[in-house]
Amino acid sequence: MGDFGTIVTAMITPFKPDGSVNYDVAAKLAVHLVDNGTDTLVVCGTTGESPTLTWDEEYQLFVEVLQAVEGKAKVIAGCGSNSTTEAIAATQKAAKIGIHGSLQVVPYYNKPPQAGLYQHFEAIAQACPELPMLLYNVPGRTGQNLCPETVVQLAKIDNIVGIKEASGNLDQASEIRRLTPKEFQIYAGDDSLTLPLLAIGSKGVVSVASHLVGNQLKQMIKSFNMGSMEIATEIHLQLFPLFKALFLTTNPIPVKQALKLQGWEVGSVRSPLWEADAEICQKIEDVLNKLSLI
Repeated sequence: MGDFGTIVTAMITPFKPDGSVNYDVAAKLAVHLVDNGTDTLVVCGTTGESPTLTWDEEYQLFVEVLQAVEGKAKVIAGCGSNSTTEAIAATQKAAKIGIHGSLQVVPYYNKPPQAGLYQHFEAIAQACPELPMLLYNVPGRTGQNLCPETVVQLAKIDNIVGIKEASGNLDQASEIRRLTPKEFQIYAGDDSLTLPLLAIGSKGVVSVASHLVGNQLKQMIKSFNMGSMEIATEIHLQLFPLFKALFLTTNPIPVKQALKLQGWEVGSVRSPLWEADAEICQKIEDVLNKLSLI
């Protein structure tokens, strides 16, 4: 259940000049990503600015992207919430349109204890037993870490198939890998840690950089899996400046700027996010130029 491939793109949400969601560009971008290395799209994750999207906007994005890539790639719906009831409702609604999986973030702000985290994810899984779920641990944003011991217990639930591990803690990822079945999929939550996490048994990456270098990332993972470590390391080091440039300020501000430099009409970010300053924009442009991406 729930094989999402190696390159899972955490897709941005394009906006029109008036601030409304640009569904047409979202559909075109989704197809472009799938044609350039992406196996699965995450729609309405953090990179998709989910905190400032309405439930109706999110649902419509699920519909539009699912239709755009039908038969070509899988789509995971970002249905997480710091309210268990809301997360269940959003996940059940997405499941009815044929979504391929859900991404469930650790509840943010209310900082539940580990027992509460277990009950939260278990309740969502039980409410949608046929829908594969990826856990999403990103303590830098949520204020709470999903501990390996809790992940181990959650991995015993049939439709909880993996985790996006964005703690940045290699020891934690190693502990999760050590204690979970090999079928449980671990995805890097940071592009720069994709190669290091492959070394301890991860499946791939939930990526921001794949908006720009999806094929290169896929080649890096393929090379690693074929035992061509020298090639995999070479690709990693070549792309490393891009990985860092895309986090010079809060994601998804830099990647949206990069896409605009490529000619995509993705619009601005929604408040309280703000456009990158001139210095950051120049650094992003310099990196894209060096990689021949513009």
